[in-house]
Amino acid sequence: MTQVVEIPLWLFVLVLLFAAVTFASHFLFPSVRWFFRRRLERAVSRLNERLTRPIEPFKLARRYDMIQRLIYDPEVTREIVNYAQEHGVPENVGFEKARSYAREIVPSFSAFTYFGLGIRMARVLVNAIYEVWTGPRNDEVIQSIPKDATIVFIMNHRSNMDYVLVTYLAARASALSYAVGEWARVWPVSRMIRMMGAYFIRRKSRGALYRKVLARYVQMATQGGVAQGVFPEGGLSLTGKLMPPKMGLLTYLREGYDPGGRDVVFVPVAINYDRILEDRVLIAAGKRGDRRFGARISVVIGFILRKFWQGLRGRYVRFGTAAVVFGEPLSLRRFGPDRPVEELADNLMQRIEDAMPVLIVPLVAHVLRARQAPPTTAAVAEAAAGLAAQVAAHMPGMPDEDFTRAVESALQRLKKHRVLSDDSGLWRVVEGEEAVLDFYAMSVAHRFAGDSATI
Repeated sequence: MTQVVEIPLWLFVLVLLFAAVTFASHFLFPSVRWFFRRRLERAVSRLNERLTRPIEPFKLARRYDMIQRLIYDPEVTREIVNYAQEHGVPENVGFEKARSYAREIVPSFSAFTYFGLGIRMARVLVNAIYEVWTGPRNDEVIQSIPKDATIVFIMNHRSNMDYVLVTYLAARASALSYAVGEWARVWPVSRMIRMMGAYFIRRKSRGALYRKVLARYVQMATQGGVAQGVFPEGGLSLTGKLMPPKMGLLTYLREGYDPGGRDVVFVPVAINYDRILEDRVLIAAGKRGDRRFGARISVVIGFILRKFWQGLRGRYVRFGTAAVVFGEPLSLRRFGPDRPVEELADNLMQRIEDAMPVLIVPLVAHVLRARQAPPTTAAVAEAAAGLAAQVAAHMPGMPDEDFTRAVESALQRLKKHRVLSDDSGLWRVVEGEEAVLDFYAMSVAHRFAGDSATI
């Protein structure tokens, strides 16, 4: 027992290495994880004290645990069996397929990333590009919703800035979980988006197993009280007006509703801009009849860096106003979970339309659509003032003496955007840019149905 045993030096080093790894994995790492977990829990507890709606435990669950819970869900298990029978493969193959779908969908939410980094970045980016205006009743709408209900924000989709804008504005209420399309599955954007709590969805997937995994995740998150953001149009508007709603996520929400559990309260969110960064890209896609936008991540990053450089030099100019207005909430319990999902979707889209803010550039664009002859600035201001009086409750308030200056600023913005030209005091639409003017006008056209806005 006390004899000396000689071993090669490399083997001795290897034994020490294995011993160190074993010690770390069994004693050190668990202690370190426990230490940081406790600090995270205390930080989240302090954060919840200032949030209108505290972060639910479901959202803070470990990603691995959530994936396991999802793939062992009875409904998913039944669909795995159906998948195996339909494709003539062993059930373990279907199980691994379900696991890959779950890993693709389930986010890895980080409260630090969301509130420490994400919200700060969103605030800086939004305020660098826009002047933000929120509806006067936004806070009142959120406060009126019962604390034990799950909030689902139902939003029109005008720009990819919608994610950033609503995340920033909802930061005082809670952490939102978005359904994000395949456009964002690009590293490192995908990693950041997962840490912000968003989950990826395949817009064109028709596989029953994938749909079941996605449906159960959405339903579990809803039952767990996770505040969610949904774009029912399924993509960016190519014309400027609201598009017909898709039924997928709304169907999952309705089918997963438990009458004995939490109520689901839908909050319509109407978003509008004086300038949309992707406007010409969207218009071109609409003319082609496809959704191949061709916007590379390098273009987006380049734009952000240019704005940052302009800010450092004190030379950047904002693109006007970005407005977000919360409409009248809709309780699924009161609406009736057994009613057709088409009725639910139509009701929500109508509420978004009713709440749609009217900004000065879309208003001026609506006036200029009735361009019988090139108007002067005074003529545009007079016609716009007449229309503004009809929709004053849906516009950012401004003194009367500032309205003419606001119209002049809107005309200059459209000129800088190469939509209008100033010909000796007369405003003309640049040839070939009529579609851009229509794109902005269509966002508020429903407010003036039957009004030609002749000038």
